[in-house]
Parts: sequence; C-alpha cells; structure tokens
Amino acid sequence: MMRRLTLVAAALAALAALSCSSDKRTVLTVYSPHGKDLLGYLEQGFEKAHPDIDVQWVDMGSQEVLDRVRAEAANPQADVWFGAPAEAFDRATKENLLQPYIPTWSNAVAVDGRDSGDHWYGTYLTPEVIAYNTDAVTREEAPKDWDDVLDPKWKGKVLIRDPIASGTMRAIFGAIVARSVAKTGSPESGYEWLRKLDANTRDYVLNPTILYQKLGRQEGVITLWDMPDIATLRQRLKIPVDYIIPASGTPLLVDGIAIVKGTKHPKEAKLYYEFVTTPEALKAAAGQFLRIPARTDIPQAELPQWIQDANAKIKPMPVDRKMMAEHLNEWMKYWDASIRNSERNK
Repeated sequence: MMRRLTLVAAALAALAALSCSSDKRTVLTVYSPHGKDLLGYLEQGFEKAHPDIDVQWVDMGSQEVLDRVRAEAANPQADVWFGAPAEAFDRATKENLLQPYIPTWSNAVAVDGRDSGDHWYGTYLTPEVIAYNTDAVTREEAPKDWDDVLDPKWKGKVLIRDPIASGTMRAIFGAIVARSVAKTGSPESGYEWLRKLDANTRDYVLNPTILYQKLGRQEGVITLWDMPDIATLRQRLKIPVDYIIPASGTPLLVDGIAIVKGTKHPKEAKLYYEFVTTPEALKAAAGQFLRIPARTDIPQAELPQWIQDANAKIKPMPVDRKMMAEHLNEWMKYWDASIRNSERNK
C-alpha cells in the first residue's frame, strides 16, 4: 500500500517510539500499514481527546508488523497493531501474540469480520480488484475477471507487487490456491494459474510506490491490487487508473485491529482502539482516506457514493480462513521457489 516509510525511516520511528515522551505524556506505540495521512489524522484527533497520551506510530507493511511483533514477543514494544488482513491476525492469534479485547461495538461486525476469541476485530473492508492504466487500456478492453488476466495478449504487460512481503498479494494468491483446493482437493491447479500469471508478468515490484509509478508510466498496464488504493490514485493523485471488480467474485479482505499481548499501556491501548473505530472516525476514513468501514451499523447513505456503488457490485469470494492460516506460508514458499520467474521471458 502507498503508505510506507523506508525501512530506515521505520527503524528511526521505532527508535523514537521507544523513547519517553519529551513532555511526560504516556507514549502509546502503534504499529500500522495505514500510512502517514490517516495515522496522522487519527493521532491528532485522539491526542485532542486524550491530551495526556502521546501517540507514536510506526508505518510499515502488514507482514513486517507481524514479523516485528513476533520478534518482540518476549518484550513487546508496541501497544496496538492497527491494520492487516485477517489472515495475518489469525496467524498472530495462533502464535499467542495478541491480547483479547471486546470492543463496545462488538455486535456491529459480521461473524467473519472478527476473531471468535476476540483477539482482533475488523475495521475496514478491502476488496481486491483488477486495475489498469486508462490511457493505455479502455474499460471495454480491460480484463473482467481473474482468468482474463492470463490471456496471452497481456504478456509482458502485468505488474505484480512482490507477494512475499505484501499482505494484499498474499491474500490474492492465497485465495486462488484455496479456490483450487476447494474444487479439486489439491493446490496444483492454483499453482498452474500462478504459472500462467508469471508468464504474463513484466515485473515483480519491490513496494507499492514503485507499482503506482510504473503503472502510471505504462511500464506495465495491468495489475492486481486493492480497491481503496486504486481509488486513491485516481481521485486524489489524478493518476490515470481505474479498476474492474472481478465478475466471479473477489477476496474481500477484512482489515483489523488488535492489542499486542504484553502491552505496557493496556488502558491507553483500549482508548485508542475505541477512538479509531467510532462511527465518526470510520466515516472520516471513508470520506477522506477512501476506506470502507467494517462496522455494519453505519447507514449506507452516510458513506461516499463510490462505496455505496462498490458494495452493490462486490461478490465476495468464499475463502476458508482456517485453511489460509494453516497453509498460506507453505503455498507462498512453493511459489517463491518453484513458480517465480519460471515462465517469464519465455
């Protein structure tokens, strides 16, 4: 996603977060991939409501958050983990890295938008889509479904964010393989789908920023990514891109929030958890930062029109979360070792 500091900057931010607040406020450390604009906006509002707390966030990819929370388990440095696909939170739950908490609005999310043991709850919904450069590809020409992206006419024209470190791409690749297992009992047809995608792929790009730059410059004109980021590129940054919601269905990621087990500031962590998930904060995130709220008690009419339109069109792809939590790492290791670059440039 378009919102990451460099690793060096993240490390510096983390170092800052570990230090005491210079004005004696309680420091609350938040790990998140949500980007400086949204995190800064929420920080400002929260600190205004709670002037005795100093929010210090570290912006990094969701997989990086999981890796860090895991590495710091013996001496947690973060208080709140704000943002990652459900699959990442499920793995963290399985590894006993999260502290259960029942938010005041717990009844306002769907059963599949939360952990049954209350280790995390959904905040935003993130549909995965097929995106294209509108200067190079018309809407009529653009792929209408996942399998259309495999058409040989797109050979050398597809950009893919390197999936190993990307929660978004892991979710898409995982859904493709899980679909194969559900139909055939084997991941092989899913792997074959990924081989064909590899044949059409021009580049596996290092981070979202490079993905957006290359897509804007037509160094590849098709990609698979999440709807809110593509909408942001188009609406706020005026990059000539648009998206297609896949006709057969799409992984509808639930982006969540959790309190890190062993937090040194449980009271403050709960206050932040509640603040960023109020209807007011979620509506602000929808209007200003193009996030789709997971809470079901917010009237559709109070959300932006593009979200109302998307909610009417989206057909969620059934994904077995338990299967994903148990096998996604295995599938991604196979892709990395046996499929990546196996068909490109042939």
